[in-house]
Amino acid sequence: MEDKIVFEHIGGMAFKTEIDGHELKYDADVKVGGQDLGPKPKPMLLVSLAGCTGMDVVSLLKKMRVNYDDLKVEVIGELTDEHPKYYHKIMVEYHIWGSDVNKAKVEKSVNLSQERYCGVSYMLAKSSDLKYKIIYHS
Repeated sequence: MEDKIVFEHIGGMAFKTEIDGHELKYDADVKVGGQDLGPKPKPMLLVSLAGCTGMDVVSLLKKMRVNYDDLKVEVIGELTDEHPKYYHKIMVEYHIWGSDVNKAKVEKSVNLSQERYCGVSYMLAKSSDLKYKIIYHS
């Protein structure tokens, strides 16, 4: 399998791309010549991580028949000070709500995502200190 992305310059620092029929625009900060036409590329890497592992966990929880009220994935990336700036530390927080959540199955789902299924986690763990934790809410 192969993915191909075409990144088309649309002026200034901005680019657009299309993924699965969805157009996305990216841009730089105004202070470096951007026009705020879209998000910056590096935070979108964190979105990709949240999406990859979040979809894994939801799928696994469904297969394990775990009841929960809500799930949110929060990703915090810490950039290096020097160029090339990259996320050298990343924390993935899984927030799950429910009054009778099977914690063992939630932990199994998160671990399977991080250690086996999520390719974005796998790639980022090669270059970053990637950690994760689960936070339960009633």
